[in-house]
Amino acid sequence: MDKVDLKSLDMDGLLEFMAALGEPSFRARQLMHWMYEKRAASIDDITEYSKGLRQKLSECAYISSLKLRERVQCDDGTAKYLLALEDGLSIECVLIPDKERLTLCVSCQVGCAQGCGFCKTGTMGILRDLLAHEIVGQVLAVSELIEPGRITHIVFMGMGEPLLNLLEVAKAIVGTITGILGMSPRRITVSTCGVVPGILDLPSKAPGVNLAVSLNAASDHVRDSIMPINRCYPIAELVSACRKFPLKKGRTITFEYVLLKAINDSL
Repeated sequence: MDKVDLKSLDMDGLLEFMAALGEPSFRARQLMHWMYEKRAASIDDITEYSKGLRQKLSECAYISSLKLRERVQCDDGTAKYLLALEDGLSIECVLIPDKERLTLCVSCQVGCAQGCGFCKTGTMGILRDLLAHEIVGQVLAVSELIEPGRITHIVFMGMGEPLLNLLEVAKAIVGTITGILGMSPRRITVSTCGVVPGILDLPSKAPGVNLAVSLNAASDHVRDSIMPINRCYPIAELVSACRKFPLKKGRTITFEYVLLKAINDSL
C-alpha cells in the first residue's frame, strides 16, 4: 500500500487519518503544528511524539517537501527558485525584496493554458494544477532557504492562472497560509488574466485577499491579439466583474500592464 503524504491532508483529513490509527484527535493538531509551524521535514523530527508513535506513522505515511533544483540571484536582490515536485515536474517562484517587504511570487499550476503572447509559461501549455499543499510548499521551501529572513507578502503571479485552480488556491490561502501560518489576507494578492467567473467567486472562496488583473490593452482588438482569454471575457465584461469585487475602504484593484513595442504602447 502506498504511503500517505500527510501534507496532502487538511485538518479534517488528518483527524480521520489519526482516528483510523486509533489515535486521539489532539494528535492531528500536533501534527499540523509540527509540519507547518515547526517545519518538521520528517516524522522523526516530531519529538513530541513517542518513538513508538513515530515508527507507527512512518510505516504508513510521510511528510513531503519541495526540493530546490536551481536558484538564480539577480543584481537587484530578486531571487528565482526552481523547485521540484514529487512527480518530477518543476515549478518556479520568485522572491522580491522591496525595503521592508519580502514578497514571494508563487505558482498555482505546472504550465499555463492561457497562451498570453508575452508570457513564456504560456508556451508550455498546461500540465496539471497544483494541489494546495504544493502551493504552500513553495512558501515553506523558500522560508527555510532565506532564514532568518521572513516572507511578508504573497502574490499569485507565478506559473498558471489562479482562478482556474481556485479551489486549491483558496484551500492553500484559507486553510494554511492565513489559518495556520498567520499571514493576513491583506498581504496576499491573487492575479488573473481575466477569468470573470473566478473574479466573482474569489471573495467567497478567499475573503479579504487583494485582486490584480493583467490587462495589457485598452481595446478588445489589441487584447484579443495578445491575450486569448479576452475572446471569452472582453474588457467590458471584465470591468463589470471588477466593479462587483468587494473593496474595503482604502483598498484598490491593481491593473497590470506590460508595454509591448508597437503593440500596446501608444494611444
